[in-house]
Amino acid sequence: MQERVAVDIQNHIAHVKLSRPGKRNGLDVAMFEAIVAAGERLASEPGVRAVVLSGDGPVFCAGLDFRSFLAGGPEVRERLLRRGPQSPANLAQRVAWIWRELPMPVIAAVHGVAFGGGLQIAAGADIRLVCPETQLSVMEIKWGLIPDMAITATLLPSVRLDVLKELTFTGRIFSGEEAVRLGICTRATEEPLADAMALARAIAQRSPDAVRAGKQLLDGRRRSVEDALARETELQVPLLGSPNQVEAIAANFEKRAPNFKDPV
Repeated sequence: MQERVAVDIQNHIAHVKLSRPGKRNGLDVAMFEAIVAAGERLASEPGVRAVVLSGDGPVFCAGLDFRSFLAGGPEVRERLLRRGPQSPANLAQRVAWIWRELPMPVIAAVHGVAFGGGLQIAAGADIRLVCPETQLSVMEIKWGLIPDMAITATLLPSVRLDVLKELTFTGRIFSGEEAVRLGICTRATEEPLADAMALARAIAQRSPDAVRAGKQLLDGRRRSVEDALARETELQVPLLGSPNQVEAIAANFEKRAPNFKDPV
């Protein structure tokens, strides 16, 4: 069977590439399982400080491969709705939510097309760089469905409710440039993959302890004020005086590149 997802790890950066270009990286069950497997691998992969998520070929991901789902029958739906023991998400949701479960930052490089499930996978990343001409859509309404791949936990907290409703109710196609204006994507660039790799390299040069704590801190932003303030202290205290924090200070004073140790 064709490899659905390729993972390449170099210099503390994992590049996860959706690799079904002949089907516009369309999502069949094997693709769902391969994406989740890649995320689960990286959760415990030593030395990975940042992840870049991209699509092979002319598009990022065109969404569900409906022909394969229709051919699969009820068994396919059962597999997609099955929850694992360690996650609140089912298989269909985990292709997006797995990136939020990772301890390190994930950057999506979005080009060509990101329709339906493709957009929701990108939404799971912490940061989304998009080509201005990219076409995006919350397209599930076209098939008489609602978006159900963790969009309420990824985009809804950061995108205006009326904006997300309009896109969900109409399924209209919008550009990468508009996606940035709407708050769906982080930044528009003509070279999303190159810029995503450059950003990953910049992140990888920082203390991995502090970067991971920062992701935990900001992903908990919807807590009550009391809980949020307590969480800041809870995450900060272990960093103070830790080896990587001491190294960060020394490197700055000595005007040299830091030599950080990766979390176990």
